[in-house]
Amino acid sequence: MNSEPLLLATPSGDALKLRPEGPWTAANVTRLETLSRSVGAEVERSRIVTLDMSGISALDTLGAWVLEKLSRRAASAGRSAEFVGVADHFSGLLDEVRQVNRHTPPPAAAPNPVLLRLGDLGKTTVDAREDVTIFLQMLGALFMAVIGVLRRPRTLRLTSLVYQLYRIGWQAIPIVVLITFLIGAIIAQQGFFHFRRFGAESYTVDMVGILVLRELGVLIVAIMVAGRSGSAYTAELGSMKMREEIDALSTMGLDPVDVLILPRVAALVIALPILAFIGSIAALYGGGLVAQFYGDMGPAIYIARLHEAISVTHFEVGILKAPFMALVIGIVACSEGLRVKGSAESLGRQTTTSVVKSIFLVIVLDGLFAIFFASIGM
Repeated sequence: MNSEPLLLATPSGDALKLRPEGPWTAANVTRLETLSRSVGAEVERSRIVTLDMSGISALDTLGAWVLEKLSRRAASAGRSAEFVGVADHFSGLLDEVRQVNRHTPPPAAAPNPVLLRLGDLGKTTVDAREDVTIFLQMLGALFMAVIGVLRRPRTLRLTSLVYQLYRIGWQAIPIVVLITFLIGAIIAQQGFFHFRRFGAESYTVDMVGILVLRELGVLIVAIMVAGRSGSAYTAELGSMKMREEIDALSTMGLDPVDVLILPRVAALVIALPILAFIGSIAALYGGGLVAQFYGDMGPAIYIARLHEAISVTHFEVGILKAPFMALVIGIVACSEGLRVKGSAESLGRQTTTSVVKSIFLVIVLDGLFAIFFASIGM
């Protein structure tokens, strides 16, 4: 009896007979792998491969698996392979090994587009509910902080409030004036260009005055503040969250809402109406310059027409929206900052989300106010 394994290969035309002999066990693993590789090319070339198992004296799982790999190699090349002469005490082991990795997963069915859309809708609904919950929680925390300040006015962090007013108010005036001036000039130019066909150039002043004071003045300023100051708030609070500074405040017994969020939101509520007023004046001034140089309308006529077209009500409608828009921007910016995780990617994602949500909610809020003021006759 052979003391080491052998593998005899006998080709016959397009058929190949393999006869393993000796002990095909794990003790001879190196020898078994060498024998298997030596006949690999012949197995792939032959049309019929027969493995005669009658010469094997000992067989374990590893030896059976090496022989099974030869059989599968032939099958993968499109050849037929079969075992013959298998002893009864080896047949059970071979049957078990031949079942290994045979169960291929069924092909994935094409996803139903309707179910995919329903799944996306459900996920969006859950996310929206979570956003609303976080918004209301932040609103409630701010309300409690305001109650605490009214009870104990000395707890108001006046230095932080003034600094935030300087940042988001005073420093924002140049860019707000520039943008709103251009917006007013563009509206006036388009109005004169199109109304001139009907001989109604004077109505351009009505359009500029009403649009700027009621809608565009506060809306454009709110969008600019959301992009400029809202993103800054989210980035600042997110960086503090990443460096665990907010947790440190809580450990020291300080409420992060009182220390970090209330001064920022209060500064927004105070600064946005002022910026909206300045922006509206800049837009009206831009419209006046266009009326003078493009519409041949002198300043006196422009001002007189404005006086006839607009009233204090139009100004009140625009200014009343500003504090609510500022509150929405502040709450969204601060809540998104507190949702930042411990990575720079999370900080960038939440900052982007903050700006998008703020602008969306500002526009929705402006539409709701427009419906409300129309319903009460303002």
